[in-house]
Amino acid sequence: MKVYIMNVRKLFILALFLGIFVILVSVSLLGIKTVGVFNSNKDLPIYFVDTKEKKVAITFDCAWGADDIPEILKTLKDENIKASFFIVGQWAEKYPDAVKMISADGHDIANHSYSHLRMGALDKESIKKDLNKCSDILKNLTGMEVDMFRPPYGDYSNNVVAAARESGLYTIQWNIDSLDWKPGISKEEILNRIKKRLVPGSIILFHNDTPHTASLLPEIIAEIKNNGYSFVPVSEMILRDNFYIDHEGKQKKKQ
Repeated sequence: MKVYIMNVRKLFILALFLGIFVILVSVSLLGIKTVGVFNSNKDLPIYFVDTKEKKVAITFDCAWGADDIPEILKTLKDENIKASFFIVGQWAEKYPDAVKMISADGHDIANHSYSHLRMGALDKESIKKDLNKCSDILKNLTGMEVDMFRPPYGDYSNNVVAAARESGLYTIQWNIDSLDWKPGISKEEILNRIKKRLVPGSIILFHNDTPHTASLLPEIIAEIKNNGYSFVPVSEMILRDNFYIDHEGKQKKKQ
């Protein structure tokens, strides 16, 4: 009896695998599109930029405290580097002087939403309302038009990217996440993550108000420079028109 049950199970498993195989072959032969990360219908943000020049962009997401902003700005000024700051509207309201300091030093001021919600769950009109509110606050504080946006938590959908575009914003992600926000992460781990992933056109994600970022920044900059890279803000790295974004999120010039 046990042998019979085992044989039945084997036959069932074999039939299951054969069924899956037939489906996959049918999909291939009929040209049916499958849904996944490489779906060409996905409206992608810019993760990094296709360039032969050894240049990278440093970015900071500002959503919590502001005590380390002066130290970060001092390092950037000492190294003659312009960076890009993605700022939450509520943070800007709480720390207007920090926003003005960042802007006065010539860094990019960019939109990180007003309320730091997961935008993939919102409808398009709600997204646009939130983005426009943040952009208005940043413009009022700095006098500068805002044209870049980073979704909180990196959470996006076609609606999010489309809403940003309709609001005059390029959606910017990153191809190197320092994980500087992660509890217990060491300085060595942060530095190694950056070194391993660095390529021309990289966009590096940092956050302010973390245990290590401000103090580690000079070492990170020195390491990147030692590898022959220079620094530009995201606003100078990205293409403004005649481009497409491939399945990896790399922004490329149309031929």
